[in-house]
Amino acid sequence: MKSLLISGAAALIAVACSASAAETTAAKNPISVHVLNLQTGIPTPGVSVELDQNLNGNWVKLATGVTDANGRISALYPAGKPAQQGTYKVVFKTGDYYDSVKQKTFFPEIPVIFTLDNSSQHYHIPLLLSPYGYSTYRGN
Repeated sequence: MKSLLISGAAALIAVACSASAAETTAAKNPISVHVLNLQTGIPTPGVSVELDQNLNGNWVKLATGVTDANGRISALYPAGKPAQQGTYKVVFKTGDYYDSVKQKTFFPEIPVIFTLDNSSQHYHIPLLLSPYGYSTYRGN
């Protein structure tokens, strides 16, 4: 059973790391996210996501979005705004998603705080999600 879960997670990570030509074009936007469901092994559409920036100790909402049919938001950073170095937070509204599919979850939301330290790079934040656990990392 454990090897099945590990191989399933490895397959989801491989899917998360692959990028299409369309995503490469969208990479001009510095921040993207991808939600993959560890329970079903498929992308998770319909997850609301919020992007906040820490300014002088206060979180300021910059943008919101909802994952598409492929579980992605390819351009989460506000369009037309140059990327700024700093501390950011992506908040995945997982409780709302699980409510919509009539399933319980332990995590009503999952905040991922990260440092954008090079405004010329792309920051991709995948979330591997199940009702009672999650994993995230810096993708590409």
